Amino acid sequence: MEIKTTQIADSTANPAPLGLLAFGMTTVLLNFHNAGMFELDAIILGMGIFYGGLAQVIAGIMEWKKGNTFATTAFTSYGFFWLSFVALVLLPKTGLIAAPENASLVAYLVMWGIFTGALFIGTLKISRALQFVFASLTLLFFLLALGDYTHSETIGHLAGYVGIVCGFSAIYTGFAQVINELYKKVVLTIGPMD
Repeated sequence: MEIKTTQIADSTANPAPLGLLAFGMTTVLLNFHNAGMFELDAIILGMGIFYGGLAQVIAGIMEWKKGNTFATTAFTSYGFFWLSFVALVLLPKTGLIAAPENASLVAYLVMWGIFTGALFIGTLKISRALQFVFASLTLLFFLLALGDYTHSETIGHLAGYVGIVCGFSAIYTGFAQVINELYKKVVLTIGPMD
């Protein structure tokens, strides 16, 4: 007896642009603050909760449905990074918990730098654009950690500028995927996997 199988084609949308744009726009805003352009305020924290946080988690879940382990891991993790970042800022203001000590904040940033560096290795199989996003994000986390460790405002501001570039590179990559899909050709290049 022959068993028949049915192949179901995936006709769902590509969730990567959502994740990249959520990450990129929130990263740019936070790093305008890190570069000393304005204070950390409700705009950044609101973006951190809803766009950088929840939208990326949703994009990660959508990538899971598509079988994309790399994007699931990246988007879900960075979505929860943003939610944890907002919690680190807001929870001490409630009086329920003390603000993080400098050493623990440095450890937090170093762990995210290590995580991002490992994901960067995965981008070597994807595209030049994502390689740039993850390389600059790895540098950003380590600069932020170094700035906090040394209490150097100069290093903190440098990290902010690296973060702005990183965020805009993610925005470009997200829009490139949308535009290229719409035009059914490479309009905005993202690298060898175009």
